[in-house]
This record gives sequence, C-alpha cells and structure tokens, in this order.
Amino acid sequence: MSQYETAVARYFEAWNATDPAALAEAVAAAWTEDGSYTDPLADVSGHEQLAAVIAGAHGQFPGFEFRHTGTVDGHHDTARFAWELVSTVDGSAPVAGFDVITLAEDGRIRGVLGFLDRVPTA
Repeated sequence: MSQYETAVARYFEAWNATDPAALAEAVAAAWTEDGSYTDPLADVSGHEQLAAVIAGAHGQFPGFEFRHTGTVDGHHDTARFAWELVSTVDGSAPVAGFDVITLAEDGRIRGVLGFLDRVPTA
C-alpha cells in the first residue's frame, strides 16, 4: 500500500469512528496535531475540532458510513480521492464528494480540502 493509500485508509477509519474514544484515537492517527479540514460547511483545525466535525456528521446522518470510491491519486505530499456517504440500511448515498489531502513527513494528514459533489436538497 502506498503512503497515499495508507493515509486515506486512516482518514476513513476516523470518519467512520462513532465511539468518542475510538474517534479521538483515529483522528490522532490520521492527522497531525495541528491538522486541518476545510470544506463548504466546515473550516477547523486540531484534533478536538476535527473530532467534533466528524461527530456532527454522524449526528446528522446516523446509520451512514463514509466509503472510498475509485482510486487514490497522489504525488509529492498531495493526494486526491472520491467518497460517498452510504446508508448501512438501504445503500443509498445522498452525499458524495472528493477530497485533496496534504501529508506531513510522518505520513499523517496536515490538511484536507473537501469538495461536495452531491448533497441532499432538503
């Protein structure tokens, strides 16, 4: 597995963690201490704020999980990948997008720029 695929796998572990302790551990494994996440709905940095955004997404979409789609494309310290938010009950995916990550030397994420391609209308 490449450094990019490893970082993306840790990223999805964090986004799919629902237990607060597991979420904190997964965020620390995926992001540097001052790591950031920016998308049209959020602009946060640091492990505590990152965990809060992830917990908020689970609160808004209970019973859903984030799934990586396609392949990870990376070069230098940057990678991009697509994802969907999928219902574990019926397989619907009301939210989809792609993210661009920048990696630190230790392989953890320094920053995420997220883009939403599909969102619910109501």
